[in-house]
Amino acid sequence: MLDPSFFSYVTVMSITPGPNNLLLATSGVNFGLKRTLPMVFGILLGCAVQVVLAGMALEVLLNWMSAVRLPLTLVGCGYLLWLSWKIFRAGAPQARESVQPMTVFAGACFQAVNPKAWLMATNVALMYANSNGVMAVVLGFALLNLPCILIWAALGDQLRSHLQVAWKRQAFNSLMALSLVATTGWMLVDAISLAAA
Repeated sequence: MLDPSFFSYVTVMSITPGPNNLLLATSGVNFGLKRTLPMVFGILLGCAVQVVLAGMALEVLLNWMSAVRLPLTLVGCGYLLWLSWKIFRAGAPQARESVQPMTVFAGACFQAVNPKAWLMATNVALMYANSNGVMAVVLGFALLNLPCILIWAALGDQLRSHLQVAWKRQAFNSLMALSLVATTGWMLVDAISLAAA
């Protein structure tokens, strides 16, 4: 049986602001909940795969994570900065036909460069996989993670009707972009300080 601390840890890590949740809220605003659902399921799938990988190869993964933490963080932060710029420059989706929400595949692949997702998956595997089994932990993780990330997409969808005026949507997109930049800065400082230690 999974420990109560598992439920609180996964819930807190899943619902707090981070790259996934900021992108889900932004996609909800710009595309609505229905068109954001593939991204939700992609994030869920990507995180579940991370927990499986971390749980099945914990010792190797921990050695590898310490070696690639800084490069992975730099790549992830570069991608987040690029996404921040795209969000900042985004107008209403109707203005440009080529703009689309993230697909399931893109949402899942994004987890490979999302340092918060790796931290969460590694900690869950470290703390719970050995005593509960990887598959039980993955199932519990998915059942807790889904409603938490869905809240962010639904929140964005609810804000959508209030952000139909171009300047309001631009202000929201700018705030989300700046939030991603701040998150990126925090991750960079953390990774550099760990690498220097």
